[in-house]
Amino acid sequence: MGMKYYIAVFGCQVNFSDAERVSAILESQKYKETSNIAEADLILIVMCSVRQSAVDRVFGLVEKIRELKTTNYKLQTILTGCILKKDKKTFSDLFNYVLPISELINLKRANKFFRGESAPSERLSPQKKLYWRAKEKAYLPISNGCNNFCSYCVVPYTRGRLVCRDHKRILDEAKELVKNGFRELWLLGQNVNDYSSPSDKSVGFAELLKMVNNLPENFKIFFMSPNPKNFSDKLITTMKNCQKFSRYINLPVQSGDNEILKKMNRPYTLQQYIALVKKIRKTIPDINLSTDVIVGFPGETKKQFENTAKLFKKIKFNIAYINKYSIRWGTAASKMEDDVPWAEKKRREKVLIDIINAK
Repeated sequence: MGMKYYIAVFGCQVNFSDAERVSAILESQKYKETSNIAEADLILIVMCSVRQSAVDRVFGLVEKIRELKTTNYKLQTILTGCILKKDKKTFSDLFNYVLPISELINLKRANKFFRGESAPSERLSPQKKLYWRAKEKAYLPISNGCNNFCSYCVVPYTRGRLVCRDHKRILDEAKELVKNGFRELWLLGQNVNDYSSPSDKSVGFAELLKMVNNLPENFKIFFMSPNPKNFSDKLITTMKNCQKFSRYINLPVQSGDNEILKKMNRPYTLQQYIALVKKIRKTIPDINLSTDVIVGFPGETKKQFENTAKLFKKIKFNIAYINKYSIRWGTAASKMEDDVPWAEKKRREKVLIDIINAK
């Protein structure tokens, strides 16, 4: 009988994409996936240190893993994904391996690990045959890491600085995906409009979007997520002219108050964000717009929150992903006093949900 693995994934689309690629490697090593954690020879958890709730869910699996190890002494356990140093230290005694996901490229059946020799951006490139879970939707990473250092975000600390994948490799992978019947391609990056091909600096995100759009087959293009700070007119025009672009965009605002945006190290103002949305909607009238927002950021007063509520009423987002602020140790915001009570954060969340639902 072959070896079996169980995989649990927490966090954003990037983690799910990484999990698919690690699954491809495991499948190439003759492992078979199981949905029953009790029969696994290898348990792999792709975690997310971005939000405390995701970390708590990992803790929820720890007791089960401890129990399984009492009856299966050969059980191997791996923790990977976006992991802060603090969380890595917390979990280091609970798993056989706690390591960056890029190091899994050379996973062997004997559960020995060796660093990949290729460049960091290509360590998770597809093997000869990729293993995909989704039937219609495929996640396609175009970059890894981030240079923005938003004060609440752990990504630069868990994934490192921005590293872009070569546009030729991305296009080759996109061709394979659509050839295999996938009808949604999601281009992923912490900030996709920072993309620049390492082999040709003239290929930015707008050019890459156009190249993917020109591929044959019938499919739709999505991307996540851009930063409002450098969303160019060229990109807006390209989106309009790309017939395969889905007419959906996630444009994170994070706060509707300029003082809070500054504390978040978000390099745009509320007025600039509103002007950008107007420009996008004027150019692409049928666009669907979602956003990300944090309520209860350190020092956020009720008046400052009301500015966010006013923005929601003005913009009329189709969807909003609302996060209640929680401390992420190691970030600049963790040095600020978390002075908004949890009950007040929940109230502010409900206010924004009600605005969205009232459309």
